[in-house]
Amino acid sequence: MKAYIKGISYYLPERVVTNDDLVREFPEWSVEKVAAKVGVYSRHLAAKEETAGDMAEKAARSLFQEYNIDPKEIDFLLLCTQSPDYFLPSTSCVLQHRLGISSTSGAFDYNLGCSGCIYGLAVAKGLIMGNIAKNVLILTSETYNKYLHPTDKSNRSIFGDGAAACLVSTEGLAEIGEFVLGTDGSGAEDLIVKTGGSRHKEQTGVSEIDEEGHARYDDYLYMNGGAIFNFTLEVVPTLIQQILEKNQVRKDEIDYYVFHQANKFMLNTIRKVCAISKDKFYINMEETGNTVSSTVMIGLKDALEKELITSANQVMITGFGVGLSYGGCILRIE
Repeated sequence: MKAYIKGISYYLPERVVTNDDLVREFPEWSVEKVAAKVGVYSRHLAAKEETAGDMAEKAARSLFQEYNIDPKEIDFLLLCTQSPDYFLPSTSCVLQHRLGISSTSGAFDYNLGCSGCIYGLAVAKGLIMGNIAKNVLILTSETYNKYLHPTDKSNRSIFGDGAAACLVSTEGLAEIGEFVLGTDGSGAEDLIVKTGGSRHKEQTGVSEIDEEGHARYDDYLYMNGGAIFNFTLEVVPTLIQQILEKNQVRKDEIDYYVFHQANKFMLNTIRKVCAISKDKFYINMEETGNTVSSTVMIGLKDALEKELITSANQVMITGFGVGLSYGGCILRIE
């Protein structure tokens, strides 16, 4: 038995914040400087009352409509989010009911960020190969902007909110190959929201300046950009080689690469270090920003629609970041 991606859709919130909007708040910046470094000109932000669950539902409904999918055909639901609607119950259980998926289906949330799409595909493939499910709905949804301090101009320029939906089944448009996954929890505090969970439930109001001159707030998202950059450059070249070896594919047989859309500078650095040609490497976050776990699915959908990926292509996808966590696999387009 094999596992396939059968369809992909995504949802972006209505509110759009442009670089011009940010520059009005931070006049010391220029639009050109922001765009040149991170590759983002605008990003979508969830409305005040709009949750990750709400966005995931909209992405799922878009998938159902676009591919004529009956929710009753789905027998497992996976939701990747680090901004769940509740501490409990899991948001996937709420979505099972709201989406009209059968109560005989399995459902659970998993807390991952930048590698979340890859891990979801791995779990979905395992469920199908183990004959536990035949149609697995993967939802990725994140509202990182609700975690950002208003003065955090760096992260506000990078992150956008959004959700993606992917159906994994026993047939479809892309066969899912073999996975390589990894974790390095020693870097957990390099991308973190310290308060709000059980370890530090109450807000502290504490802030300090890190070695890069950025404010580190306990109560808001903190990213050590330098450390994340170094981690990425350390693991991704090896990850690429391991994916090739596990799938018994040569590098020159890969037709296209869709990596997590972290930021333009990081992606270009990875591409150069790994000697990947521009025409095979996806970079497009100008109007979405870094949507965390949804970037790879959004990228795949975009590349398919623009025919950057066509039939018989072999596509490498990877995710890397918060956790610290990473993973990748190869998709074989039918």
